[in-house]
Amino acid sequence: METVTGSVATPAAPPPVELLSDEIARLDPGSAAQRIAELDDALAIDVLWRMNPAMVGDIIPEMDDEQRKRLFTTGPASVTSQWALNQGFPEESVGRLMEPPTAVFKPEQTVGEITARIRQLVKKIFITYVFVIDENSRLVGIVTMRDLLVSDPSVRLDEIMLRKPFFLWADIDVMEAMKQVVHRHFPVYPVCDASGRLVGLVRGQALFEEQAFVISAQAGRMVGVANEERLGTPWMTSLKLRHPWLQLNLLTAFVAAAVVGFFQNTLDEMVILAIFLPVLAGQSGNTGCQALAVTLRGMTLGDMEKGSEKGLVIKEMRLGLMNGALVGITAGIGMYFVANAQDNPMALQLGGIVLTAMIGSCVVSGLSGALIPLGLKKVGADPATASSIFLTTMTDVCSMGLFLALATLLLL
Repeated sequence: METVTGSVATPAAPPPVELLSDEIARLDPGSAAQRIAELDDALAIDVLWRMNPAMVGDIIPEMDDEQRKRLFTTGPASVTSQWALNQGFPEESVGRLMEPPTAVFKPEQTVGEITARIRQLVKKIFITYVFVIDENSRLVGIVTMRDLLVSDPSVRLDEIMLRKPFFLWADIDVMEAMKQVVHRHFPVYPVCDASGRLVGLVRGQALFEEQAFVISAQAGRMVGVANEERLGTPWMTSLKLRHPWLQLNLLTAFVAAAVVGFFQNTLDEMVILAIFLPVLAGQSGNTGCQALAVTLRGMTLGDMEKGSEKGLVIKEMRLGLMNGALVGITAGIGMYFVANAQDNPMALQLGGIVLTAMIGSCVVSGLSGALIPLGLKKVGADPATASSIFLTTMTDVCSMGLFLALATLLLL
């Protein structure tokens, strides 16, 4: 009798750490925490260590208490304590991007002492600079690797260090930090707290990655897409994040519909008006979106200086007036020809109403595009959060309301 032997299936080897890090980085924080929970603690620590610290800062709060405690117990104290410290800083701040400070020494230590220690450290971590701190942990100097290599072993660090080194404050936001480092291009930047104590390091790569994320997320926030949603976010999670904003959008759409409904009798008597309602709403909406985009860009890049708000509002009002007049002339001519083709005796008046309504609605939409993000910022909200939804409501209500109100007066 033949014996059939089968091979025993061996468990699939886990993917390389680099691939795991890339995979988890594409997930939203909640899904990433669930994925990390499937890994053993040592691998989870390694995966998190290779990710942008800002992402780690978003993932850790999504972990359950037991998993978080286990990881903080398993991981190196220098790393886990840094993660805990980073949690105390605002989102999108430099403090969320910090890594543990390495190669930190005192001014009185000699080059010979430091060199021996550096030889051991570089076996585990990549070192770019030596950071010199005083007895209160305040950053007092930086030593480059070149200066360390060419100096006599008996020389003290305070004799060769660069004094008053450049550093970033931990509580400033990433966009402000990018303005400070744009002409420096250092691979690593020391980060200090309000008292000047060295509390971490941030890599230039991490800064640029976070800046790219902040800018890319802005377009989504304008229409109610949350920052944490990524391409790899499960559809149910995306539904929970997006749907409340769509309900809000529906509510605001009812407001615009109520305006049209108020002038139902006017539309019944002059159906031709319905043809130009989307024309007015579309043009004024685009005008408002242009103003909104420029305003948000100025806020993001730090171009919005204190006291410049009034000038911005006046500029957008003028642009709305001029664009509305130029577009309104074309639209008014279109209305005249359409009405004349239908033998409407008020073709000329209707053309004038379209011109007037276009000018008024574009002025209002330009003002709204500037004032909505400024208003949200003033009350402490994110200027980009669902601003497009509020802008659309304002432009629809004003453009259609003004157009139908003028047409109603014409019929009286």
